[in-house]
Amino acid sequence: MEISKKTVIYAMSPDNPPAARAESGATVCFETIDCFGGQITSPEQRLGGLDWDNINPATGPLYVEGAQPGDVLKVEILDIALADYGVMTDAPNEGVIGAVLTEESTKLIPIRAGRAVFNDRLSFPIRPMIGVIGTAPAAGAVPTGTPGPHGGNMDCKRIGPGATLYLPVAVEGALLAMGDLHAVMGDGEVVVCGVEIAGRVTVRVTVLHDCPLPTPFLTTETAFMTISSASTLEAAASDATLRMRKVLIHQVGMEAHEAGMLLSVAGDVRICQMVDPQVTCRMEVPLAVAEAYGYAFP
Repeated sequence: MEISKKTVIYAMSPDNPPAARAESGATVCFETIDCFGGQITSPEQRLGGLDWDNINPATGPLYVEGAQPGDVLKVEILDIALADYGVMTDAPNEGVIGAVLTEESTKLIPIRAGRAVFNDRLSFPIRPMIGVIGTAPAAGAVPTGTPGPHGGNMDCKRIGPGATLYLPVAVEGALLAMGDLHAVMGDGEVVVCGVEIAGRVTVRVTVLHDCPLPTPFLTTETAFMTISSASTLEAAASDATLRMRKVLIHQVGMEAHEAGMLLSVAGDVRICQMVDPQVTCRMEVPLAVAEAYGYAFP
C-alpha cells in the first residue's frame, strides 16, 4: 500500500479524514514532500519568498485498524528512499545562527553515490531520517511543525531505517502521518533545517495493547531512548531522563538507585532539535543494558 504525496496535512488532529486504512501488521509506503513543500528548485529562491501555508506537509494520515485510545502504535522503519537532491536555507532570525545573519541564502545539495555533496570539498554519507512523524492528539490540532507527546516535528536523527518508534494512540485508528525527511542532519538542527529532501518511507505498523513503554519511545540496533519535547532544553532533557529511569526500573528490572547511577555512567542526553516551537531531547541507553537483564522490547 502506498499513500501519495498529494494527500498531506499541516496539523495532527482527530478531525483529519484518513488518507488510507491498513490492518495491524501491514507494510505501508508514505510518499513525502520536503519541508518546504517542494517550492525550492533553485539556489536563487529564498525562504522569505515561500508560501508558508505549504510548509511542513506530512503525508497521511493512516488509519490503523484496531487501534484504540490507550494503545501504542509500533512503527518499524523498514526503508527510506531519497530524491536526487536536497535543499538547505538560512535566514536572519531563524534558528540559532539566525541572530548573526543579515541576509538569506539557499543551497541545493545533490545526492550522489550515497553521499550528500555539500560543496566541491565536502560530502557526507547520507543518514536518512524522518523529521515529522506522529499520531493525532485526543483533541485539538497540533501544527506539523511542532513536536509534543504525540510525536510530531521531533527532528530526531535516530528515527531512520532499522529503528522502531513507539507512538501513543489517542484516537481510534491512531491517524499516523509523516514527512520532513532529511538526507543528513546534525543534532540541534541549528540553522532550522538539515538537508531537506523528498522521498518514500516504508514502514510496518502494529497495534500494541497494554504496552508499558512511555511514548514517544525509540529503539535502534544499538540503543533505546526516550524522546521528550518541552519549552526549554533543560525541561526536555530532565523529562527524557526521568522517563528513562522508570523504564529501567519497571520494564528492564533494575534496582531504583542503580537505575539512576546507570544513566550517569552509560546514558547520553542528546539534543534532537533546538529550533522548533518546542525543543526536543532524547536519553539514549545502550541496548546491551536491556539484554543483560533479559528484557526484550515489544
